[in-house]
Amino acid sequence: MSADRANATVLRSYGWDDAWAAAFAPHAAAGYEPARVVVELRRHYYAVQTESGEVLGELTGKFHHAAARDAQSYPAVGDWVAVQIASDRSRAQIHALLPRRSRFSRQAAGERQVEQIVAANIDTVFLVSGLDANYNAKRIQRFFVAARDSGAQPVIILNKSDLCDDPEAVRSEIESIVPGIPVCITSTYTRKGLKSLAETYALPGRTLTFVGSSGAGKSTLINRLLKDPDAMPTAEVREKDSRGRHTTTRRELTQTPTGALVIDTPGMREFQLWDAKEAVEDAYPDIINLAAQCRFSRCTHLTEPGCAIRAALEAGTIPPERLDSYFKLKAEQAAKIPKLRKPGAHASGPGWRKRADEKTSRPFHHRQHRDDE
Repeated sequence: MSADRANATVLRSYGWDDAWAAAFAPHAAAGYEPARVVVELRRHYYAVQTESGEVLGELTGKFHHAAARDAQSYPAVGDWVAVQIASDRSRAQIHALLPRRSRFSRQAAGERQVEQIVAANIDTVFLVSGLDANYNAKRIQRFFVAARDSGAQPVIILNKSDLCDDPEAVRSEIESIVPGIPVCITSTYTRKGLKSLAETYALPGRTLTFVGSSGAGKSTLINRLLKDPDAMPTAEVREKDSRGRHTTTRRELTQTPTGALVIDTPGMREFQLWDAKEAVEDAYPDIINLAAQCRFSRCTHLTEPGCAIRAALEAGTIPPERLDSYFKLKAEQAAKIPKLRKPGAHASGPGWRKRADEKTSRPFHHRQHRDDE
């Protein structure tokens, strides 16, 4: 593949740059072309964006066999891959995955210890919470820790401000528990904060992802950024508890009129952190600094004399809810360590190849499957 193709305009509009071209050089020498994963289909089939357009991509047998030992080695939406395109340029074989710059992960739903990559190679991850019955400060802390661990810039969006009497008070509360992180107040109904959000973050070639629980308004926010009210399906939330149906059923990368790239994600009923020990500590610097001041180096912060954390709790300088959240997340990570060291067996679902191989004139964005909840 020529250097001109590696630096082509279409791919650059999808985030391709000189650093990606340098990482791709060995694959270019082997005759492959770069592509970005825009939709996950079924049984390791993907819609991938190439310089000449969007095509159906399929993992080679060799790639699939190697990735089966480690689930995170499979491509995710946002990944860059090396492909060999068929002569009619309608399909492509995926041969390799480029190293990720960032990834937002969680533990997949269920009892098995499996990492689920929600989005890859993202620049900014928006943690969306509705300022109605959907609001939950502890959930925001949990999402924040995962975002901090991803390598992307976390931004918290307090949406549906038209349903809150004092959104600024909520902003102050969140800023106190996640200091140093931008907190934006928005309303898709009044359009409050949307222009600033777009001008600050929706920049050409930047990849953004929106995560949060069902009913938080992620898809409506994206539709406003896309300036298309029907781009992402939306649904009404239940009035009694502000929970919504999962109108987004898969991950998909979409371009906005500003040139930014957006990855929408299904609402998450549960969110378990994946191997984020360092990120947990980064999210609670005040508690970590206090722990260093305890009289005993192995203080459990329960009954020992000279415990700086208990003293701060009694003095009211640390909210009990914040300390409780910290201990809970630390315990969750400690419980994962033995399991994370064991190689996980790969399990593939039955009967998906037939659907993925269907010949259809429908565009890729009409193919949907239920995401793992």
